[in-house]
Amino acid sequence: MERVRFAPSPTGYLHIGGARTALFNFLYARQKQGTFILRIEDTDLQRSSKESEEVIIRDLQWLSIEWDEGVGKGGDYGPYRSTERLHIYKEYVEKLLEEGKAYYCYCTPEELEQQRKQLLEKGEMPRYTGKCREMTRKEREALEARGLKPVIRFKVPQNQTISVNDLIRGKVEFDSSGIGDFVIVKSNGIPVYNFAVVIDDHLMKITNVIRGEEHLSNTPRQILIYKALGFELPKFAHVPLILGKDRTKMSKRHGSTWVEHYRDQGYLPDAIVNFLALLGWSPEGEQEFFTIEELVEQFSFDRVAKNPAIFDIDKLNWMNSHYIKKSPLDKITRLCVPYLIDAGFIQEDEVEAKFEWLKQVVETVRESLTVLSEIPAKTEIFFKDKISLEEENVHILKREHVKELINAFLKLLDETDRHIDDNLAKQIFKKVQKTTGVKGKNLYMPMRIMLTGKTHGPELFKVCSIMGKERLIKRLEYVKQNMIQ
Repeated sequence: MERVRFAPSPTGYLHIGGARTALFNFLYARQKQGTFILRIEDTDLQRSSKESEEVIIRDLQWLSIEWDEGVGKGGDYGPYRSTERLHIYKEYVEKLLEEGKAYYCYCTPEELEQQRKQLLEKGEMPRYTGKCREMTRKEREALEARGLKPVIRFKVPQNQTISVNDLIRGKVEFDSSGIGDFVIVKSNGIPVYNFAVVIDDHLMKITNVIRGEEHLSNTPRQILIYKALGFELPKFAHVPLILGKDRTKMSKRHGSTWVEHYRDQGYLPDAIVNFLALLGWSPEGEQEFFTIEELVEQFSFDRVAKNPAIFDIDKLNWMNSHYIKKSPLDKITRLCVPYLIDAGFIQEDEVEAKFEWLKQVVETVRESLTVLSEIPAKTEIFFKDKISLEEENVHILKREHVKELINAFLKLLDETDRHIDDNLAKQIFKKVQKTTGVKGKNLYMPMRIMLTGKTHGPELFKVCSIMGKERLIKRLEYVKQNMIQ
């Protein structure tokens, strides 16, 4: 059975690239009817936090990228946090030391910096030169007596070609002579990522390591550890980097790099998943919108590109707008409610009683929404008694016939005891036209500005229906008293 994993470091929010990696692992596992594992790589003790782990888990769940085994779910190959597996790593470290495949290194940071400078002056790639490789036990004891705490380095065999048959990039080769003996255990006794990940992947029976291209440079070191311990190699697949539209490393100027930002801004998880799937992978046809089931069915490494994927925020916005329009109205309204509460437009304990009315409000504006966080600005006309005018529209309300329009409209509203729906609103406008003789743009433009403060927006009869008689009267009375000479 195929077994894959997503193994983030809990040192911050879930990066958009990490979410894409998790998604590709999830799609592959589902397609192969395999197992998707979530493991937490928390060996960076200074930067790792429980809070970051919780954020990562929450964001994955929000995206519906569900794992079968691992943190929060358990399984037969736990524990699933690196810091809970230190006793396991120790066994394999000792094995490498006993077999002469690893050694203690006492070089100080100053000595290492001097080695680096000397190699650069020679035009060589900086690497550890092996100063402590053949140190005797007596020499080690003398250094430890001075209080020096060693790291443990892996003894890299020289003049070997390390080959990776990558499922995306094909055959990639590295020269072991350019690597240098690398650290596998820090001076505090904590294994580094490149060592721990090999032990974990082997013991958890990971068959396919699917991760970002930035990890390709780690792969030769990991392969050396696999071979030194006699482990079978998994298959590797390194998915392309994600760049901004200017083809530079993705940063805030291209759009936020954190999944949490997109959730908070009101992007729908289905839109994010659809967008992420197309970052580096392309379907066979022209289809652009996919359900998760369709992605599972069609996903393959054959159609994952080697070249970097371009993060296009405009395309994401377009996709999100599509999902907002196509999602059930009840669902979108529920998702809009927190933004309306935060804006002070409605109280939490009012939501259920007013839900049907809120649905009408959302339905009226959702065609114009890019993200759900825009909902307060788009709907404030339905919640406030006062309006603020766009500067260029002030002169329209100063026309001679406007006061006559308001008076006619207020009179008709006062006379009706019916609920104002679209049809009644239409009838009222017809009566105003008949009473005043004002029609067309001269009627509808001032009325729209008085009711909404803008010259464009939702269909005017629908606006009247949603506002209702009481708010319409308040709005027009306010305009009459404050905005008309």
